[in-house]
Amino acid sequence: MFYRIKEKLRRFRFMMETKGILDTPPLAIQAKSDLALLTQLQHKDVRLALIAFKSFAIRVPVGAVYILNDGSLTPDDINLLRRHIPSVIFLGLEEHQSQQCPQGGCWERLLSISRLVDKHYVVQLDSDTVTLDDTPEVEECIRSNRSFVIGTWDNQEIETMPYRHSEAVAFMKKRTTEPHIQLAAESSFNKLKRFVELKYVRGCAGFTGFAKGSFDRTFVEEVSNQMSEALGDRWREWGSEQVMSNIVVSNTDNCLVLPHPKYSDCKKMRLPETVFVHFIGGCRFNHGHYAKLGRKVIANLRRLVQ
Repeated sequence: MFYRIKEKLRRFRFMMETKGILDTPPLAIQAKSDLALLTQLQHKDVRLALIAFKSFAIRVPVGAVYILNDGSLTPDDINLLRRHIPSVIFLGLEEHQSQQCPQGGCWERLLSISRLVDKHYVVQLDSDTVTLDDTPEVEECIRSNRSFVIGTWDNQEIETMPYRHSEAVAFMKKRTTEPHIQLAAESSFNKLKRFVELKYVRGCAGFTGFAKGSFDRTFVEEVSNQMSEALGDRWREWGSEQVMSNIVVSNTDNCLVLPHPKYSDCKKMRLPETVFVHFIGGCRFNHGHYAKLGRKVIANLRRLVQ
């Protein structure tokens, strides 16, 4: 209970310190760009999303923005988002569900991307991210239609699935408690029919680029069905979608793991080297770093209209 109260106070302080984002210019859509941004959004993160979208779009030309409404966005939220992202397209969860996949836990997000890649290069951009400087690796991936994923350690590369499975099994032997769904899934990869030929990466779904035409819904459904057979109800737990996202992106052609910590989460960022930060829950509102960087973004956006 004390933790929840403390977290609410930290979030309130962040919201007060970054309210200037509401006075910045609308996001400019570049009609010639094939890039689409997508995020799944809830009511309490609307202002965060404006910082994420705008800080990214002033660096990288964006052709379309899609928001997957988790059901909690209010009419005021939608009007606000339309003012700041004039051509934003809202999607509903029910439009992007499959009987072959879990529901909830961001699965609809990945399934919506499987449709959007038919006509766009799609970047899944979590609302709790901030782009601080130029992102040449990302821009080159978009230009060359090459998928990318934000990694979790230095010099990380795409792995074979058998390698990650062996690492997971070895780690499982040292545990005495039930493993997180990610580890449980990785230790069951050998149950997949294409186990030997598939690849994998321990990336983060929060910032992932999917090349145009890179995958389809059928692949997601087939792998999900097989993982469900291997793990039962556990495959419906929060976190399974990130495993699936990592499977999808690593099996696209020539996928790039973005250099770390140039692109990192808030626990591992090293400023000024880091140009993109994902403010994951464990350090989102601690120490005021998020608000400080948010204010820097707001100042940059205001300079655009001076």
